[in-house]
Amino acid sequence: MYPYQRQHVHTLIDRLAEPIQRLLVVTGPRQTGKTTIVKQALELSRPEHAYRYVALDEPVPPEPAAAPILDDTASRIDHEKRDAKWLTSLWERARRAADSSDIGLVLVLDEIQKLDGWSEVVKGLWDADRAAGRRLHVVLLGSAPLLMQQGLTETLAGRFELVRVTHWSFPEMYQAFGLDLSRYLYFGGYPGSMGLVKNEPRWRAYVLDSLIEPNIYRDILMMTRVDKPALLRQLFELGCAFSGQILSLNKMVGQLQNAGNETTLAHYLDLLTKAGLLAGLQKFAGREHRRRASPPKLVVLNTALMTTHAGYTFEQASADRTFWGRLVESAVGAHFYNAGSPDVRLYYWRKSPYEVDYVVEKGRRIVAIEVKSGPGNEKPRGLEAFQREFKSCHTLVIGQNGMPLDTFLSSVPDDWFDLS
Repeated sequence: MYPYQRQHVHTLIDRLAEPIQRLLVVTGPRQTGKTTIVKQALELSRPEHAYRYVALDEPVPPEPAAAPILDDTASRIDHEKRDAKWLTSLWERARRAADSSDIGLVLVLDEIQKLDGWSEVVKGLWDADRAAGRRLHVVLLGSAPLLMQQGLTETLAGRFELVRVTHWSFPEMYQAFGLDLSRYLYFGGYPGSMGLVKNEPRWRAYVLDSLIEPNIYRDILMMTRVDKPALLRQLFELGCAFSGQILSLNKMVGQLQNAGNETTLAHYLDLLTKAGLLAGLQKFAGREHRRRASPPKLVVLNTALMTTHAGYTFEQASADRTFWGRLVESAVGAHFYNAGSPDVRLYYWRKSPYEVDYVVEKGRRIVAIEVKSGPGNEKPRGLEAFQREFKSCHTLVIGQNGMPLDTFLSSVPDDWFDLS
């Protein structure tokens, strides 16, 4: 049994207890605990014989030197090449187990995107099971959000329900690892790195080598064609350096080597967002075309990405008020982005000389947010200017003389519109 359970565990248990109607798809950034969540849900809700977990990113076991003669040829599938035929054989075996069980079966396919043509195979098998009324739950997991999204939306539309897993929040890191607010801001929300935080050079190397490198070179390059991998990496590093700041694509072109055009950079920024690394927020405006034309505000989606590239130790980062202020603002933006439901949209606003750090929109409700990490009692002038232009909005100050930062980082999306 695992010592800490994220809320996603109970969400998945509830979904598995319902009548089978849709595939369950657990997706999110790398190293956020998707596999652990699924295994916890199965262990808590199902006897061992009522589920099967298969990881497609594990090496194929070698064929035994003297394989026994088996009546069930499907039991040899783990030693065969993993392709469409292999997936069909696996599914057939799961069907037989489901049909012979009083409570059915849960089949979990982890890193499903590593199998070429997976979505077409799953569609045919799933549709046949629904027509037969078979008690076979299917859970799909994947680390490459865009590739998962392409297979789902292009082939499996209407057949799946998403369970979105995000970066770990401040309350989760505090409850699971005792991480206080300042150290959460610096070390971020990667649970697998917590055993190394007392040795900062080792922690930094782990985040760079074991988290960032696989995200960029394994997940993103698997998602889609990237003509300039070096440019993608430069853009990510630029985003980490300028997190919490507005930077036009035209200025990015000037700072990056062999940058190409703004369209290429916008595409690469979209890939980094889908991988759960870096977001480019649009400017809030009354007209949609003005939003699309605005320069993006860059925000890392896990503050560990910002601190590992800064070269600061925890003490040095804490002592640099400018850097720490951008770290706080980035943590607020990351929390908005990670914890927000699909109908909550996040922007920034600027109308020289005024600026608002974040604008959150849900339906017809708008909240303008200013993040204050330093002293000062005056109401931010940007909020006053925003209220003059958008009179129906609400305002919220986070930090000094406003909502405490830890209170905000512990809030849930529906609270954001009630606390303003």
